[in-house]
Amino acid sequence: MRIHCPYCGARATLRPSRAVYGSAAKTNGYLYVCDRYPKCDAYVSAHQKSKLPMGTLANGDLRNKRIQAHKAFDWLWKNNVMPKRQAYKWMQAKLGLREDQAHIAKFSEFMCDQLIAICKQVQKNNKMAA
Repeated sequence: MRIHCPYCGARATLRPSRAVYGSAAKTNGYLYVCDRYPKCDAYVSAHQKSKLPMGTLANGDLRNKRIQAHKAFDWLWKNNVMPKRQAYKWMQAKLGLREDQAHIAKFSEFMCDQLIAICKQVQKNNKMAA
């Protein structure tokens, strides 16, 4: 599998997560890391079993935005607004996505902002109803 960095065009290589996280790494985790790392700090996690990328390579700004989007989205099912599976279906419908597109690890900053906004509206409505 050939993966290229969307920021600098270099190849990305599968590496143990300790190559980026050092001693804070998950013991058996892997990342696809831009070959120009750390000058280009783009990377993405790999699935534990298949070693396929979980999404697209992201720089620090996009990784931070994806973390914010996950926090906003995960609130829906962690606070029993809807079951997790239903939350993903809801996200697909609200954002006009196919199932294979409804993964935050594939989102751009724009899509993260869209998800955060709709999740915050649900949070606001939920608090007003309580």
